[in-house]
Amino acid sequence: GARGGPAGTGMGLPAAVRDRVAAVHRGSALPERLRLYDGWAARYEQDVAALEYRAPHLAAASLSFAFPAPRAEARLLDVACGTGLVARELHRRGFRCLHGVDGSAGMLEQARSTGLYQELRLCVLGAEPLPAPAEHYDAVTVVGALGEGQVPSTVLPELLRVTKPGGFLCLTTRSNPSNLRYKAGLEAALEQLERSGAWQKLLAQEVEYWERATTEEESTHGTGYISGVVYIYQKCPVPHLEEG
Repeated sequence: GARGGPAGTGMGLPAAVRDRVAAVHRGSALPERLRLYDGWAARYEQDVAALEYRAPHLAAASLSFAFPAPRAEARLLDVACGTGLVARELHRRGFRCLHGVDGSAGMLEQARSTGLYQELRLCVLGAEPLPAPAEHYDAVTVVGALGEGQVPSTVLPELLRVTKPGGFLCLTTRSNPSNLRYKAGLEAALEQLERSGAWQKLLAQEVEYWERATTEEESTHGTGYISGVVYIYQKCPVPHLEEG
């Protein structure tokens, strides 16, 4: 990567952090990628803090805004939960019944140590179905995992399967140059499901400062950051409020 020059160019990130982030986004084969995540788990939270990774906060805030009270009883599935960053944000907003799945055993170990999840399961999304019955969850989140070389957009029907009718899905993706082709495919799949009447879109929020870029090429308009999007969908049929 570029070094030196104005504050933007070295991206102000330690080289080791840059390398670890780049490694998991390089389209490596699944077993290799899960091995990288296992090895990264112990340092993951300090690395994403250095990245100023805002997706968990932004996603939880958006979901909370859409979600009708009360929250404490609602059952949520945090897909690709990693070390539990999203759970922490959801918990702060009053959600208490959190289940998580991730493809990395190392990440799940970290998530377990937070004490925020009532259930954690190993599941490689895209390669196997979610370990949950149909129409089980009031909301499903996939924060940070929908991207090039990560979770394919073909998982959307599986996310819908485990969501209750009227339930919410909160998804995020990045808008940096190397993810634009993936993002276009994801949006086509989102729109196709909306046209078929599977869900309705409540929100697509573009966020300019999503996280720090690891290379100058990935940075949005030379800001040193990459941008991203939060999507909120509601599964149909949406229950009608009772008259009276």
